[in-house]
Amino acid sequence: MKTWKDRVKSDYSEIRGVHHGPREGVPMEQLDRELEYAQRLRINSVRVGIGEEEWHRDPEAAEKKILDYTRLCAVHGISVMPIFSSGNQIRSYGLLTDKEWERKRTYLSSVIRTLKNEPNLLMWDVYNEPFCNDYLRNCPAGEYEERYRKIEHDLRLQCQMVRELDDDTPITVGHELKEHLDSTADLVDVIAFHDYLTTRKDIREVYEFAGKCAAAQGGKPVINNETGCIGRANPYDVELQFCEEFHYGYYIFNLVIEGFWAPLHGIIYPDGTVRDPSIVAAMFGFYRNRGSKRIIPQGNREEYATAAVERVKKALAVDKQSLFTKFESTTDEILDAAEVCINILECCEIVPMDDLLSAKLFELRNMPEEMRDRAQIRRFAYDVSRKLQDYYCLY
Repeated sequence: MKTWKDRVKSDYSEIRGVHHGPREGVPMEQLDRELEYAQRLRINSVRVGIGEEEWHRDPEAAEKKILDYTRLCAVHGISVMPIFSSGNQIRSYGLLTDKEWERKRTYLSSVIRTLKNEPNLLMWDVYNEPFCNDYLRNCPAGEYEERYRKIEHDLRLQCQMVRELDDDTPITVGHELKEHLDSTADLVDVIAFHDYLTTRKDIREVYEFAGKCAAAQGGKPVINNETGCIGRANPYDVELQFCEEFHYGYYIFNLVIEGFWAPLHGIIYPDGTVRDPSIVAAMFGFYRNRGSKRIIPQGNREEYATAAVERVKKALAVDKQSLFTKFESTTDEILDAAEVCINILECCEIVPMDDLLSAKLFELRNMPEEMRDRAQIRRFAYDVSRKLQDYYCLY
């Protein structure tokens, strides 16, 4: 039997990974396009779920899907970390019977046989967040320990089964909390933790704890194989800065902003645009300056803000040329004036960037002339000019 030192290829600090994979209704051409975006971001690995129950429903189709995807990743120079099982949907649990273990062995051995010789197979993630589920979170008082030990018992057996079936490929378990790492630290080749914590103090404690856990096992590699959530006060750029400091490889959740997790996770939209450029910057080692020497943008240093506000005023003004005639700016002219204000507001980050003013500008501008609501456009231009006027105290 090999040891973890025989199986691991490095300390895996070089991993720049994301969560990505085949999705219902998404053609291979779109996955190829997304992996091209990943390649441009210098992403070199993906963590991908196989779907244990999906495999049991149609093994041939499930294996073809994951094999095709793995080979597509290889075309882009991207390694894969397949996930065999997930604990997130566990609502009740009993120790697996002999029959259930045979069923699981069939699944594991078949997937391993399918992917084991693929050159871009990085490691197996035996179980995603085995203790993150309603079965444990909602258990009656006094039952947590017993329930935890049942899952731990079968988790360890599954790790041993994967090792028996494949003694060459490194294994890991992606744990939700640092307190769970000890449950498999002696069995895995790579210590993997997830981090969605909300303060730098707590985040640092997780990274330090994972390092100590790895050191206690003889210096095993450490990775953060799931992180980043804007809806949980867990900034991507903060996590990536910690990964750089501790020299831990990482897997961001998710590559694509789409589907159920779209409001909370993701780097790019399916068309290659981004929601938050600071994530991309952090992936290349550039972080926001939060220090005392940061410089506040001055959008009116050369009086461009003053000129922008005056331009909107002029565009909204009505020029009475005679008693019965008047001249008014076109809606295009009003939107052009508004755009100058918006460019200063967004470049200097004076306004919230969650729902971009420039996106609203595009929506108004893309309407056919005959469908435009002139009053709405005037109000929009007025509002953006007032934001600029108020920020810079312009009269």
